[in-house]
Amino acid sequence: MSLLDSPATKHTLAPLKATSLPSEAYVISIVSLPSFYALSASSPDNAIHLFDKSRLDRVRTIAGHEAGITCLRSASNFAGSTSPILLSSGKDGVIKAWDGRDPGNSPIMTALTGLRPHALLSCDISVDGTVIAAGTELQGDDASLLYWDPRSPAAPLRIHSSTHSDDITAVHFSRTSPRHLLSGSSDGLLCTSNADEADEDEAGLHVGNWGCGIAQAGWIHTRAGPPGIWASSDMETFSVWSGELDLVQDTDIRKPSIHRDDEFTWVTDYYIGAHNYHTVPQGLDNDLSMFVGSNEGDVALLTRSTLKDPNAPWVLSHSWQKGHVGVVRSVLWDEEVTSQILIRVIRITQMRSQNNILLTGGEDSRLNAWSGPSASRFFLGNDELSSHSSMEHDDPMDIDDSADGPTRKRRRSG
Repeated sequence: MSLLDSPATKHTLAPLKATSLPSEAYVISIVSLPSFYALSASSPDNAIHLFDKSRLDRVRTIAGHEAGITCLRSASNFAGSTSPILLSSGKDGVIKAWDGRDPGNSPIMTALTGLRPHALLSCDISVDGTVIAAGTELQGDDASLLYWDPRSPAAPLRIHSSTHSDDITAVHFSRTSPRHLLSGSSDGLLCTSNADEADEDEAGLHVGNWGCGIAQAGWIHTRAGPPGIWASSDMETFSVWSGELDLVQDTDIRKPSIHRDDEFTWVTDYYIGAHNYHTVPQGLDNDLSMFVGSNEGDVALLTRSTLKDPNAPWVLSHSWQKGHVGVVRSVLWDEEVTSQILIRVIRITQMRSQNNILLTGGEDSRLNAWSGPSASRFFLGNDELSSHSSMEHDDPMDIDDSADGPTRKRRRSG
């Protein structure tokens, strides 16, 4: 893996706004709802916190699960109707769904794993909202893929227990083939399955063996042709696969670094997560971008013009610095948000429209809102890009008093 610094790299040195969880819990995941951002907190908090999109004020806390929350998802369809939904899974063996328009303390659906609860590590809902899937923790000799009809959630529709032999850490439905499910596991396998097939032997579509524990995985969409697949491991390695799960690239994301004459240095310490653009950007043949972090709490966006050539370089197109102390656990790029944010400029309070927001959450309990990446910086090109990188501070916003969170540096942990 090679890493290049784009001539138009942008470095943002302060967030638009910062706030903190009331406890010292880690911010594990962040999702976008129509009027709120929802984030899950680590144990012993185990709650879902809702933040108003307009000012990033915390407006509500939902008692999420009796044990650790392992996954949050948002979707626009649920149980056959067009309705925004917030979905969560927990180690208490329960899937819960809340009304995404105004989540309250009482979920609108609770899906159970059966008489003997199975700790759930991952979940997702199909694009049409008619099938929910989850992956369990290994219990005895079994780690299972579970499927529910959200209209009858008292018990799973089906249980597939031979697809994986260890913790199932990731499940994702395809948005182009709504019944195709991607799963990844600590057993090193990536699998695609037909969620409608009751016979597990017939449900399997493709299998890829990476040989290391899989921490995250997802789909890659291109301008033409079937989607591909990406995966990250618990050893900070990253891989790209074809839709048939043939390995295209396998790399250690910590190896490449940037050291520039103007004293800018970037060294990747860990993988945070991936983002799929709403459409494939100009100059790229794929919709994948990768967020990576440093132990100092900085975040960088890496993109790649093509995934067909394993030797094609990744490009650092944007960094966000000085917003966190220690490891960043979660990131959400809300490409389409349009909100009214309050800005103080020399005693004058004014409103402006702001879109393209990046949110980051860390082990320091902070939630930061930043100006998002610019589409013009996604790729290298002599005509499209300027000849130098830029450093900027985002316009200051009102900062919550609670933003003065812990200042000690923490190591990344499980």
